[in-house]
Amino acid sequence: MNMSVNTWFVILTAAVTSSAFAQPTSAAPPRSGGGRGVAAVTWITSGSPPAEMVPNPASHPTVPLWPNGAPGSEGKTAGEKYRLDADSLVVSGVNSPSITLFSPAKAKATGAGIIVAPGGGFREIWITHEGYRVADWLNQRGIAAFVLKYRLQNDPGSGYTTEGHSLPDIQRAIRLVRSRAAEWGVDPNRVGVMGFSAGGALAGLAGSRYDDPVKNPVDDIDKLNAKPAFMALIYGTPFGGVMASQVKLPSNMPPVFLAAGGDDGISASYPDVYRKLKDAGVSVELHLYAGVGHGFGMRLTNPLAVAGWPDRLWDWLFDLGLLKPTPL
Repeated sequence: MNMSVNTWFVILTAAVTSSAFAQPTSAAPPRSGGGRGVAAVTWITSGSPPAEMVPNPASHPTVPLWPNGAPGSEGKTAGEKYRLDADSLVVSGVNSPSITLFSPAKAKATGAGIIVAPGGGFREIWITHEGYRVADWLNQRGIAAFVLKYRLQNDPGSGYTTEGHSLPDIQRAIRLVRSRAAEWGVDPNRVGVMGFSAGGALAGLAGSRYDDPVKNPVDDIDKLNAKPAFMALIYGTPFGGVMASQVKLPSNMPPVFLAAGGDDGISASYPDVYRKLKDAGVSVELHLYAGVGHGFGMRLTNPLAVAGWPDRLWDWLFDLGLLKPTPL
């Protein structure tokens, strides 16, 4: 059977909703409503989220990926909607994809940069524990981080597709950071991607589909290289499970860092993904955490072992030579 990647994302989302998202991860307390998108939720469609739930715009500005609107979003003027789940901000209704900047102090800057794509089943974006906290952690350790809001295929009525909109969003984010590398203190050759759950699947597509032509080029930014220098795929990948047969591995794929919970059914293919990538000649590292389920991200309630996954990522980046400061 030959299905498009977009169809596989619908299947993947159904599997996520019916299993892992319906069961709270063992690394975190139960979410209200039973999980991501399982129960009916109420969205707030006017005003802004509470100030304490979003980064200070003075120090962490948000930059649209396209200054005059995203191709494919013409006529979509509705603003974002949001909801709160305990200490997490969840957003949806993205029509103007963007990145929020977390730039390290110059004295700490390593020159590395990471596009961070939170997850949410391509229906919503869990931007606190899979976005802002991660970016702040990276920022404090000299790595520039850029939290991505991307368009969502499974947001009811959006009309978007993962291949036609989400993938171009993360590719544009990579190109945008490279176009402003000098301004943002980043080495353009050390810009990578990190994704969680659905965001991990998206980041993996960015690392394997970087040679796709830009379908709607609008400026010189679209002429820049979209290949990430590395990928960190946290409990989400397009290289295993239902999507594996639809995603080809390029011969010069960037290095991959994999991390997931050992009790996460959605990430059950991670050992096979590790072997698949290694057999294909890809530099890959795998971390599985016993007794941990899906969606741990950077939660304050994570057990000690899984709470250390960001340190393992930092070690991996350092060993690859990606954190050594260079003249910019």
